[in-house]
Amino acid sequence: MKEINANRISGDPPEETSVPGFHIMAKPIGPVCNLNCEYCFYLEKKALFADNENYRMSDKVLKAFVQKYIRANNIPEIPFAWQGGEPMLMGLDFFKKAVRLQKQYSHGKRITNSLQTNGILLDNAWCEFLAKNNFLVGISLDGPEDIHNRYRVDGRGRGTFSAVLKAVDLMQKHGVEYNVLACITRESARRPLDVYHFLKDRGVEFVQFIPVVERMPDDGARVLGLKLATPSDLGMVSMANVAPWAVEPESYGDFLISIFEEWVRNDVGKTFVMNFEWALMSWMGGESTVCQFSRQCGRSLILEHDGNIYACDHFMYPRYLLGNVLLSDPKRLIDSPQQKAFGISKETALPQCCRECDVLFACRGGCPKHRFVETQEKKPGLNYLCEGHKKFFRHINKYMIAMRQLLENNLPVSHIMEATSEPLRGDSL
Repeated sequence: MKEINANRISGDPPEETSVPGFHIMAKPIGPVCNLNCEYCFYLEKKALFADNENYRMSDKVLKAFVQKYIRANNIPEIPFAWQGGEPMLMGLDFFKKAVRLQKQYSHGKRITNSLQTNGILLDNAWCEFLAKNNFLVGISLDGPEDIHNRYRVDGRGRGTFSAVLKAVDLMQKHGVEYNVLACITRESARRPLDVYHFLKDRGVEFVQFIPVVERMPDDGARVLGLKLATPSDLGMVSMANVAPWAVEPESYGDFLISIFEEWVRNDVGKTFVMNFEWALMSWMGGESTVCQFSRQCGRSLILEHDGNIYACDHFMYPRYLLGNVLLSDPKRLIDSPQQKAFGISKETALPQCCRECDVLFACRGGCPKHRFVETQEKKPGLNYLCEGHKKFFRHINKYMIAMRQLLENNLPVSHIMEATSEPLRGDSL
């Protein structure tokens, strides 16, 4: 999704992002989807619910969520994010009701909505609603047909590429604001420019690349009836095998570097790659607006269809349950000792090699879910993607310094494209 103002990399300097608010992502349909993507980490969560669960958010839960979430956040703009599973399975009437409730309980605050979808159910009626109500849509599209269809299939194993392209065309027709979310697997990481050029040729202006990192089941997963490994205790080691579709660390770094080299010479100010926006924020000295690159985490909760609230989207397991929106004040949950300890441990659990690393300011150890590798000193808690992150951040250092200087002199960042026609001074970190 679009975590950073799209104009940032066109020339606006980063603003202060430290706010007292917090975020709740809602999953109104729970772990139910009309696709069966092989790399999905969420559909397996059905094992955590009763067999007779209907997985639909009730009107009672919806009302409590909207009312309490707005009231608990002492900030002028309240961002609602709807995800799944496939949230559109709830039907259009559900979201019309959500918008009515938001208006009823807004109390003068500005309300924004984002919706993450596979796009299969998008039609004219949906697009008219989304455009009218200024929803930002994050649509999953992994690249060219053979790449997308490798893992993004329906229940019968059929590829969904054509249906997603129709959805993109519909959104463009209706003026729906959208971003593309492209998952990067072991295979697609080897074809960076194929992915990037395809998205550009389709008229995609905003894209986020998401590395797929999962592990095969460990003992904790088997106890819960899950097919993928559960997150380790933060800072502890889990040696479960990496899934065969998971992206390889250095390959992911090379993927980002290849696209960056193309982008920095041709597309700055025209194509907005969120991964590069986040990096620029770090070089500008700001706090990252995405949790994986923040110093600490714990300010982004997950609301399940039944009202249960968990510590994080990647930690939706019984031990990380904080409470229920029908019974609890979300502000108390975000400020609870349990959640504060969860968020702080992202920083305190870093191994020494991370604390001494030259790209710590940009990486911050990455997502705790991915910290299941030992350091060279046989210490726990190293991020699986460490080598890829280091390779990418060190490579872009001289470009980021140049962009920072442009911003500091009130010049458009797009001027970097002129500078890259000649070698930039300065080595990698």
